Amino acid sequence: MESKPAEMRSDALVFFGATGDLAYKQIFPALQGLVKRGQLNVPIVGVAKSGWNLDQLRARARESLQNHCGIDEVAWKQLSSQLKYVDGDYRDASTYEALRQALGNTQCPLHYLAIPPSMFATVVANLAKAGCANNARVVVEKPFGRDLATAQALDRALHEYFPEAAIFRIDHYLGKETVQNLLYFRFANSFLEPIWNHEHIQSVQITMAESFGVQGRGKFYEEVEAIRDVVQNHLLQVMVLLAMDPPAASETVCIRDEKIRVMRAIRPLDRRSVVRGQFKGYRKEPEVSPYSEVETFAALRFYIDNWRWAGVPFCIRAGKCLPLTATEVLVALKRPPHSVFGELVSEHDNYYRFRLTPDFVISLGARIKMAGEALAGKKVELVAHEHEGEEMLPYERLLGDAMHGDAALFNRSDAVDAAWRVIEPILGDATPVHEYERGSWGPEEAGAIASDIGGWHNPLP
Repeated sequence: MESKPAEMRSDALVFFGATGDLAYKQIFPALQGLVKRGQLNVPIVGVAKSGWNLDQLRARARESLQNHCGIDEVAWKQLSSQLKYVDGDYRDASTYEALRQALGNTQCPLHYLAIPPSMFATVVANLAKAGCANNARVVVEKPFGRDLATAQALDRALHEYFPEAAIFRIDHYLGKETVQNLLYFRFANSFLEPIWNHEHIQSVQITMAESFGVQGRGKFYEEVEAIRDVVQNHLLQVMVLLAMDPPAASETVCIRDEKIRVMRAIRPLDRRSVVRGQFKGYRKEPEVSPYSEVETFAALRFYIDNWRWAGVPFCIRAGKCLPLTATEVLVALKRPPHSVFGELVSEHDNYYRFRLTPDFVISLGARIKMAGEALAGKKVELVAHEHEGEEMLPYERLLGDAMHGDAALFNRSDAVDAAWRVIEPILGDATPVHEYERGSWGPEEAGAIASDIGGWHNPLP
């Protein structure tokens, strides 16, 4: 039984990898946001092996804010005063002794590991030896393993020193305001539930398109690949929010129980359910093998074997060097059972559309009568809600929740295992890689995944 989140709020935040790229792009802006909201007034200790001092870390943090979110001088003054820095090797016990000294009398620190997963076990073991893991929490970044076996091995390493309730597996996508709106929109409105099932929904499509390539991160992408990078975590989580049954309450345990219930019902993939692609020129990217079979595009077809979703295909695709950058969900409703007006109605005429990035849109596709004597119609889209931007940065939300011990937006170990069980059969070179042109919607072969549901719905600019 999952325990209720501890009521004690973390009284220090330690982040390993303080001089790294993730800290520069995401963590410092999130920390300023938390300080500005009055949610972070505890010591903040950066740890890294860069030969830096505290002044250099502060300079790096200020530069990060200038380039990514702008500086709020009042918040920055407070954040700067809370910053501390420990420089040292993650394998060296003296690094953790210095950390223990920097933490002083803190009783419930939160350790955020913004470092490669290969170092997780080393860091948590050294935290425990130095007495820094007592009554502490730990946040670990994705990817959480490379397959089921490595994910389970990583869990064992963490559980040796931290109970499950103190482990927060972060997926920043779940912290997005737009993704949270999926959960809220589904269960705050009574008109959806009667039709949210196989009797009324024909298919579900989720597209995550990126117009850019690997942006100099060829070495990283060679190790991760598109399916591990965004499908196994981000897009499966979006699928779960669309498919889960209503939780009994908004409490963490209720939401997570419904998520794992639907995760366990997802049918494991087979070769016929996936098409992989690679954009032309990928093999010429720096630190990419000239013989690489890594996919930069994937189209997959899932089924959920339960009462609600029997027979409904969930088609997911993600790729780089596509025509635009956007993430969109299309829930296609079945056609009316009889064409009263003799019209040929498209599979995509009646739908719910959720645009998650870069802007946020909830809309309904419908048909209305065209002006004139004839009873003939046209397709229109009724926009229910639309806005731009995020009110709270994903990492700001997630780190704030972890500080309070609220794990609702974090993945439980059994959910991670369930996701790997679904994806594992098609990892690696289980299927061929098809080349596609930059600026296209992926290889032609991907059309087969959605051929019987009216084809792929391409997001518009």
